[in-house]
Amino acid sequence: MNLSHQYISVLTIAGSDSGGGAGIQADLKTFSALGCYGTSAITAITVQNTLGIKAIHQIPPEIVKAQIKAVMDDIKPTAIKIGMIYSPELARTIALTLKDYPEVPIIFDPVMVSTSGYRLIESDTIAIFQQELFPLASLITPNLDEAEILAEMKIQTVDDMKQAASRISNSKCKAVLVKGGHMKGPNLVDVYLDIKGHYQTFKSVAIQTPNTHGTGCTLSAAIAAFVALGNDLPKAIEKAKQYVTLAIVTGQDVKTGEGKGPLNHFFDAKNLIKKALI
Repeated sequence: MNLSHQYISVLTIAGSDSGGGAGIQADLKTFSALGCYGTSAITAITVQNTLGIKAIHQIPPEIVKAQIKAVMDDIKPTAIKIGMIYSPELARTIALTLKDYPEVPIIFDPVMVSTSGYRLIESDTIAIFQQELFPLASLITPNLDEAEILAEMKIQTVDDMKQAASRISNSKCKAVLVKGGHMKGPNLVDVYLDIKGHYQTFKSVAIQTPNTHGTGCTLSAAIAAFVALGNDLPKAIEKAKQYVTLAIVTGQDVKTGEGKGPLNHFFDAKNLIKKALI
């Protein structure tokens, strides 16, 4: 048998959401919807549904390391997405492990607090992010709450977002996307700052729906998928935002559970794959 073809694969290093709307589950759905082969290294197991997170069990760092190496050394993903990392020990282990794969672009979503207010990170972990993981990442994708913590400033305007992106970039990361989804108003703006100091804004319309659980995870996963498919970062961000918007729109009236529902990741799977390859 002549095995002449190969899937375009992406690795997600993140926590498991038992409710299926965010984390590893959202990442794998996104990779699949965009025509990529999803692989995973689970960092934590959360007890979670649409109403929030009840508990977190961290996976031992050596097991997370082993998962990453098992995937990277065999399947060889062409992009990596990082999500929830709970402890400084785990963050340091992941950073040391990923240094063995410097050629693979990394999209890092520095998850800190859930939408329901549950803390997803130990306070000492942030310093390890900045010192050891940010320099490895091709892109950091904090939301407004996370950007305020990382930049040590209040964010209320687009100019504030630009200033925050500049401050975050001082941690030696290559590029920053400050996501404006939590800002009030009819229009949403994300601010991108590249390694050369150039800003770019991405605008979208706010959609009134409770079904936004996993939006941040899905966006960073989609960016990683589009990078794996050969797009540069600005184009990957643009395509990822289009995907997320449509996933929200097509899932806005669907009831899943009693709280914040998920996006509709597979709203148009066949056409999404065709568009991803253009």
